[in-house]
Amino acid sequence: MASSQKPSTRERILDIALELFSEQGYDKTSLRDIAERLGTTKAALYYHFERKEDILLALHLRLHEIGRDVLVRLDELESAQAYVEAWPQLMDELIDRVAQNRELVLLHLRNARALESIGADERHQAENQDMLERFGRLFANPEIPLADRVRMTCSIGAALAGLIDTEDRFGDVDGAVLVELVRGSVRDMLTPLGAPSEPIPSG
Repeated sequence: MASSQKPSTRERILDIALELFSEQGYDKTSLRDIAERLGTTKAALYYHFERKEDILLALHLRLHEIGRDVLVRLDELESAQAYVEAWPQLMDELIDRVAQNRELVLLHLRNARALESIGADERHQAENQDMLERFGRLFANPEIPLADRVRMTCSIGAALAGLIDTEDRFGDVDGAVLVELVRGSVRDMLTPLGAPSEPIPSG
């Protein structure tokens, strides 16, 4: 049986950097720390990344892949009804991806200020803007009933809140158990998708 392909040196650097950033914090991790755990020299690391900020940006762009996958699936659909029908399955997949990349999402949340400092990077700006605009158009689509758009929007927040930085809330609950509890809660939220909504009370 053939062995799986080994990750490239660049990907190994990113994996190790994510481990160290999670263990001791982004600010307290140096390029030397990353090089030592990788088993190479700081000079060799410079071939792939000149600055620690470049590594943080590359990890942040990894996070974009999660949202991009959802958008690619949505691009394949042709109607508002198709969006509504596909959304629960997309959320199932998003929950799995977030659970698998929990440390990556936490890195983003815990280093918002550092990420802002590298926000001038053109690729970073373009990726962020593109995803925000595309999700914005989806949730503003008047062909999708308002109640469905609200549920779809809230389901993303519910999935993230249920899976990320949860130690203080849920203790040492098994990760697989937590994923299924979050999945069930999001499904409950989305069960009314496509059903007539109750009248919105007037102020």
